Amino acid sequence: MEASVAVKKRTNSRLAKKSREYFWGIVFLIPALAVFCLFLWTPIAKGIIYSFMSIDFVNGSHYIGLENYREVFASSETGIAVKNTIYYMTLGVAIGFWVPCVVAIAISELRWFQGSIRLIVYLPNIVPAVVLYTMWQYLYDPLGPINQFLSWFGIDSILWLADKGMAMIAIVITETWQGFGTATLIYLAGIVGIPKDMYEAAEIDGAGVMQRIRYITIPGIRHIFVLLFIMQLIGTSQGFQTHIALTGGGPNNATLTYMYQLTNEAFTRFNFGEASAMGVLMFVCLTSVSIILYYYQGRSKVA
Repeated sequence: MEASVAVKKRTNSRLAKKSREYFWGIVFLIPALAVFCLFLWTPIAKGIIYSFMSIDFVNGSHYIGLENYREVFASSETGIAVKNTIYYMTLGVAIGFWVPCVVAIAISELRWFQGSIRLIVYLPNIVPAVVLYTMWQYLYDPLGPINQFLSWFGIDSILWLADKGMAMIAIVITETWQGFGTATLIYLAGIVGIPKDMYEAAEIDGAGVMQRIRYITIPGIRHIFVLLFIMQLIGTSQGFQTHIALTGGGPNNATLTYMYQLTNEAFTRFNFGEASAMGVLMFVCLTSVSIILYYYQGRSKVA
């Protein structure tokens, strides 16, 4: 009996000690959690509720069941937007996903001026959006610098923003140039975390640059690939800002993305219920893809 009482006292003392240790951490964490719930999870919850309602701020909103979802699936513009978004995401992975990795590996192999080149790589991220889009509209102009450069090689002028086949490619190039600096720094942070002893041992064994990259650098940052791939998918699936600024969704809806269509439904046609339904569908799709990718990443680690 006395032994059980002593065990209970020790358990209670441990719990009291842990409570004191975590108290101030929890206190400082509460404001961040409150802001997180207020500005992230509350809008998500309201979006799910609004997706089942007809929103009318004058006469009042009312429940309509799955009608908003039926309208989304029945709309021909939604089908076009989905196809364009998938094409845009594919181009983003094919063109933009590998650029930061290649640049980061190249910088990591430099012996001098690494700090200066990191700064130069990140500079496009701090260019204001207005300046960025104005600059690229000038570069893509039929008489602009890019077409003038191509003319030196006998290539005809390309209508970058007016041709259905080139407009989306032009947008992806623009966004890759603007955003690859952040991903490059993330890759560099992962490369810095690789033990230097491995590179030194490889050099002693006579390994060249390509061998070090193949057998040390790439395996060392493999976990970052999945994270940035998910971020790439989420970012490109929500792309619409550059599309509005450069092409306005044209030519002939060639750059109309899902998020652009959602924005039109909400703030041009004021169909907030249908826009909420589109947002819920996007949320479900992106969450499912993220879970699947992390699941396979966990299985590959175990294997």
